Amino acid sequence: MTKYNIDTELLHTGRNPAAHFGLVNTPICRGSTILANSLEEWEARKTPENPMASYGRFGTPTTRAFEEAICEIEGGYRSIVFPSGLSACVHALLAFVQTGDHVLISDSVYGPTRAFADKVLTRMGITVEYFDPLIGAGISTLLKPNTSVVYVESPGSMTFEVQDIPAIAKASHRVGAYVVLDNTWATPLFFKPFEHDVDVSVHAATKYIVGHSDALLGVATANHRAWPLLQAGAHDFGQTAGPDDLYLALRGLRTMKMRLERHQANGIELAERLKKHPGVAQVIHPALPGDTGHELWKRDFLGASGLFGIQLRAISYEQMSVFFERLSLFGIGLSWGGFESLVLPVSQPTRAVRAWNKSGQLLRVHAGLENVDDLFADFSSALDVALAEPAAA
Repeated sequence: MTKYNIDTELLHTGRNPAAHFGLVNTPICRGSTILANSLEEWEARKTPENPMASYGRFGTPTTRAFEEAICEIEGGYRSIVFPSGLSACVHALLAFVQTGDHVLISDSVYGPTRAFADKVLTRMGITVEYFDPLIGAGISTLLKPNTSVVYVESPGSMTFEVQDIPAIAKASHRVGAYVVLDNTWATPLFFKPFEHDVDVSVHAATKYIVGHSDALLGVATANHRAWPLLQAGAHDFGQTAGPDDLYLALRGLRTMKMRLERHQANGIELAERLKKHPGVAQVIHPALPGDTGHELWKRDFLGASGLFGIQLRAISYEQMSVFFERLSLFGIGLSWGGFESLVLPVSQPTRAVRAWNKSGQLLRVHAGLENVDDLFADFSSALDVALAEPAAA
C-alpha cells in the first residue's frame, strides 16, 4: 500500500466512493436495526469478540469510516468512538481496571477525568494515586505489582507540563501496566503515541478533529495488546456515537492539517508577543524556547496546537471583569480547537503532589484562525484598559 504524506492521507482516508454510489464523502448512515437476508448471513456476521455485531450500536459505514481514518493517522491497531471526549477518557480507564487495582494519574490531568477518578474509581475499590507530571523515569518508585493503568496527558491540562512519555511507558510496562494518553492537545498529527510506546491514545474529537465547535465526540485508539479490553469495555457499557457528529468529524479531518498549521503559527506568535506585555508574568507554551517542557517537546512532538497558558501579574477581580468586557475577538467558553479564539479564567489548579503556588490570574488561551495581528491588538488593548482601572481596595 502506498504511503502518502499526511496532508494527502487526510483527504483520502476514511473514504470509499465506490461503496457509496460514487459519493465523495461517506454518507450519514442512521439506523438501529440491520436486517440479514438469510439465517446463514445472520450467523456469518457474528464474530468471537462481538457476537451481536449486526446492530446499529456497534457501528455503521459512517462509524467505520471515521474509526478507520483515525486509526490510520494515529498509527494504532484499531479505534473506537465515544459520544464525548470525557466518555473516551473514562472508558479508556475502566477497560483496564478491577477492584483492588492501583492506578497512577498525572497530577496535571484534565479536571473532569480527575473528578471521575476521585469519585468513581475510588468507589469501585481502586486506589488512585497522582504523580508529578515531570517525574519521567522516576515513576518506577510509584509503580506496584497491582498498578494496572498509568494515565498521562501531555502537555498537562491548564498548566502545560510536557511529560517524558517514553520513559514513563518503559517503566510502566515492566509491571504490565497499560499506558493511556490523552493526546487531544497535539492531535494525531503532532504526537505519534504508538511510536512512543503508548497502549491507548484518547482524543476529545470535539476539538481539533471536528474543528468547528459544532459536534461532541470522543475516540480511543489501541495497540494489539490493549484493543480486546478497550473494545469489550466500550461495548459492555453501550458506548456509541451519533452519525451526524461522526460525519462532521470526517469533514473536519479533511482540513485538519491546514487548520492546525494556522493554529500553531497564531499560538506561537501570540504567545511570543504577549510575553513582552507588562501585565504578563509568564507565558506557558512548550513550543517556546525557555519553557520548562521545551526540550521534551522538541524531542517528541512534530508541532504545537493553538492552546497555551498565561499567568498575569497581580490583577483584581474588577480589573479582570473589565478585561473580559473589552475583548471583542476572544470568547469566554469551555472547550477549544474550533476556528474561534477563546480565553478562559482558570481557578487555582487542583494538585495533590506539587502545589501550584504562582500568584496572579491564570488564563487558558486558544488562538483561533483569525489574523494574529487582530488577536494581539484585541488581547493587549483589553489588558491595557483593565490594568489602567484602579484595583479594588
